[in-house]
Amino acid sequence: MPTLFLLCGLPGSGKTTLARQLEREQCALRLTPDEWIVALGIDTFDEPKRAAIEAIQWNLAERALVLGMNVVIDFGVWSRQERDDFRSRAEALGARVELRFLDVPRDELWARLVRRGGTLPSEPEFAHWCTELFEPPSPDEFL
Repeated sequence: MPTLFLLCGLPGSGKTTLARQLEREQCALRLTPDEWIVALGIDTFDEPKRAAIEAIQWNLAERALVLGMNVVIDFGVWSRQERDDFRSRAEALGARVELRFLDVPRDELWARLVRRGGTLPSEPEFAHWCTELFEPPSPDEFL
């Protein structure tokens, strides 16, 4: 049975590093929107284009799951609703779902983003992501 690995975490939490590890260890198709965004020269904060890329990547994920391949979704899946939606779509295709949560303290996330370089959100915007937009998974999501 194929597995969909959902990686949940804020920017700088280590999602892409884990995605690469799972790609190797689980023989999985890894779908990382940031890599496509950078390759296409798109602003990383362009939400409509990010959404379009994620939709295309999900179409690839569906096809891979139907073909029996494992898939790693490196989208962040910040909300419970988003995680539930991916879970139900994958299960409807006959796939298992594993949620991996990368829980990193806010100060460490910010330090990692600064070290990474590139375009940074403003500190108030980052704080908003951490406190208002991100919903950490509840224990029942890991069952």
